[in-house]
Amino acid sequence: MQKLGQTELEVSRIALGCMRMAALDKQEAVKVLETSLSQGINFFDHADIYGGGQSEIRFAQAIQDLGVNRDTILLQSKCGIRKGYFDFSKDYILESVDGILTRLETDYLDVLALHRPDALMEAEEVAEAFYLLKKAGKVRHFGVSNQNIYQMELLQSYLDQPLAVNQLQLSPAHTPLIDAGLHVNMKDDAATMRDGGLIDYCQLKKITIQAWSPFLIDLQKGIFANHPDYVALNQTLGEIAERYHVSHETIVIAWILRHPAKIQTIVGSMNPERLSKIAQANQITLSRPEWYEIYRSAGNILP
Repeated sequence: MQKLGQTELEVSRIALGCMRMAALDKQEAVKVLETSLSQGINFFDHADIYGGGQSEIRFAQAIQDLGVNRDTILLQSKCGIRKGYFDFSKDYILESVDGILTRLETDYLDVLALHRPDALMEAEEVAEAFYLLKKAGKVRHFGVSNQNIYQMELLQSYLDQPLAVNQLQLSPAHTPLIDAGLHVNMKDDAATMRDGGLIDYCQLKKITIQAWSPFLIDLQKGIFANHPDYVALNQTLGEIAERYHVSHETIVIAWILRHPAKIQTIVGSMNPERLSKIAQANQITLSRPEWYEIYRSAGNILP
């Protein structure tokens, strides 16, 4: 368990992302949530667009069937993505949250995050929406997703409470968060700081990074497991997994959890057996050589 940002929330270091839950029937969803809870996962990540809202509905049905007390779980949802554009307008944020709460059958969200940056964001208007949601008791804490330093700084300048999270893509095959920090003052491509030093900034500001899609290369290439471009990475993960007597999925998550930024990893598997394997990462601390071996095997070159 760890603190989420500067909040009082004690969250599991592995969270369940519920994007694919709409594809399950109620009993399948019950089994996924039962497994998650038994493995110590208490944090569940949603978005209003997941399954067109059906993922939140299925989650609420399953939680009700399990008889889970609302106060024992932590719910996060995201809003801002609409068909063909992004929308951080006050009216849309307020409307979205009301819909989320209805679908999740809850009175409040522990965290609301803005989903992707909106180029037309008016920070003062977003801050007003956050203020109204907090005052009404509908949202306890706020965060963002996929935002850079100055987007967060701009928004934070209008807020009366610190942003709690920034949800960012990170996997052994997708490491922009890490690369530039290892290639400072170099002339190679890896030295290009595409995000302005987000991983260090979030540590400095005590903003929890939530790693999404930990098994993905990118949205175009898909996952790195059995991918012909990542033979060495998969071989290394397999060798280290054998050393610890766990699955390669376990080692992938352990690799992310090993970083001192105290990253919370969001996993989207709807397979109970796989979730149980992933949760074993909480019991593993990779050595420094092992962490760098995985990083290098993905094709990254140390200076």
